Amino acid sequence: MQKPPSASEAQKNAMRKQKEAIEHRQKEEKNMINRFRKRVEEKISDFVKNVNKPHIQFEPMEQMYRSIIREIAETAGLQVFSFGQEGIDRYAVVYSKDNPPSEDELTVRRSGGIWDEEKAAEMALKHIEEKRQAAFDLEMEKNRKRKRGKEELSGTFYKQKYAHLIGEDAAISAAQKTNMNKSYGEVPSENKKDQRSIEQTMADIKAKKLKKAETEKADADSSNQV
Repeated sequence: MQKPPSASEAQKNAMRKQKEAIEHRQKEEKNMINRFRKRVEEKISDFVKNVNKPHIQFEPMEQMYRSIIREIAETAGLQVFSFGQEGIDRYAVVYSKDNPPSEDELTVRRSGGIWDEEKAAEMALKHIEEKRQAAFDLEMEKNRKRKRGKEELSGTFYKQKYAHLIGEDAAISAAQKTNMNKSYGEVPSENKKDQRSIEQTMADIKAKKLKKAETEKADADSSNQV
């Protein structure tokens, strides 16, 4: 069997240059990753030392580089969140486990917003307004319940509730029956109330007891004389 024709010198040179280019590119990529890793390690180290810094935000980058950030951060006992759209603007943010991101911050970042001091103040003010509105709504509801309770006692609520079922006149009549009877017999109940003071009442009771004792004594004396 005849051997295949050997490659020409030009082809050999082209293949050698291609191999060298690939090796050079791989070496450059490795060096670039090492430089990136070193830069991230320095940032993470500074972040751990600076307790006043809330987080470290990195620029948008590919998933491979974000995985390096996550590896270094988790080794240092930190936590990492990624935000944004993959392949477009996804970025990593490193937080201390003692100072994690708030729900407001996560919501803003996940929706594509920017989280800063101004946004934090805006969200805090929003929560204050929401609490104030909730307190106002609660007080209004209490007032409505108190008003309804008074209407039920006065019969107004009963009249309004059942007027469409039994008619206006019948509802009014039924409501009137729910009111407290303010008159007993022919004399209004207000006139039957004891208008005397406590001192006068006690004096009258004492006088009645004294009179009763005198009467009983007189009766006893009369019986002895007989």
